[in-house]
Amino acid sequence: MSRAAALAIAVVLMLGGCSAQALPAPEPAPSDDPLAVVEERTALLSRDGPYRDPDQAERAQGRAAARLLLAGSDDITDLDGAFGRLGYDSSHSVDAATGRRYSMFSMSVTYGAAWGLVLADRSAPLRYVIEVPHPGFDTNTDKLGVALYRLVPGSVLLMAGAHRMAGNGAADVAHNDMSMFHVLATELARGGLSQVQLHGFADKNLPDAQAVVSTGAGRVSPLARDVASSLQEAGVIVCRAWAATCGRLEGTTNVQGKAADDLGAQFLHIELGWVIRGNPERLDAVAHAIARRLPPG
Repeated sequence: MSRAAALAIAVVLMLGGCSAQALPAPEPAPSDDPLAVVEERTALLSRDGPYRDPDQAERAQGRAAARLLLAGSDDITDLDGAFGRLGYDSSHSVDAATGRRYSMFSMSVTYGAAWGLVLADRSAPLRYVIEVPHPGFDTNTDKLGVALYRLVPGSVLLMAGAHRMAGNGAADVAHNDMSMFHVLATELARGGLSQVQLHGFADKNLPDAQAVVSTGAGRVSPLARDVASSLQEAGVIVCRAWAATCGRLEGTTNVQGKAADDLGAQFLHIELGWVIRGNPERLDAVAHAIARRLPPG
């Protein structure tokens, strides 16, 4: 082999190596198990990961997609197109854990806009939005979100797609009214769906309680009182934000809660300590306690 040919091969190999190092980490393969998809995406979240807010046209498209979801049509072509134009991948299957049909719209968490995941039950009219705004930061709220979704027919799981600290903090969607999460949550609330938003706190921040139940910026509702009582019956020490100071965990600055109050929609804000979230049995008991008080439509 000539010296020139050897040099050419070396250059090709060098460039190929550089290209391989520049490729993004592979995304998990699609799964028919919604919990597996949620956990795989949550495991990939990083404070250094991508995030951007949608522009005006994308926000309008997000509202249109949410309205189509609310319409509940069996024809999924338009729904796939509406979410697809925003960059979401769609999948439709049957959840083996419940036997119920679902539609899932998900976006990569390692590149692009990172606007998260929408999982909608297709077996019953939609009634509730189960919201997970801080996956990977409020540990195991993603698992609780899926558990609640499975226990409540006619629910939508809305999960953010970036670590709370990504995008210089813009990915804190509970406090960012320009996010796609906020667009979808608010449009679904406008369509009559009640919101149940899940958070977590460090035990040291409120050592005398294991959960905080509030209605964010809105007035206390019968649903909030009922869920607080159900949690207490399940052995959880509850701080009721309408009756006590709860360590600044009342959710009064939550933008989805403010929007719901403006719309006259129901919003429930639930904070759970690590003593609950770190224990699978207690987390499951909490999921059942909440679900028992979510009345059918």
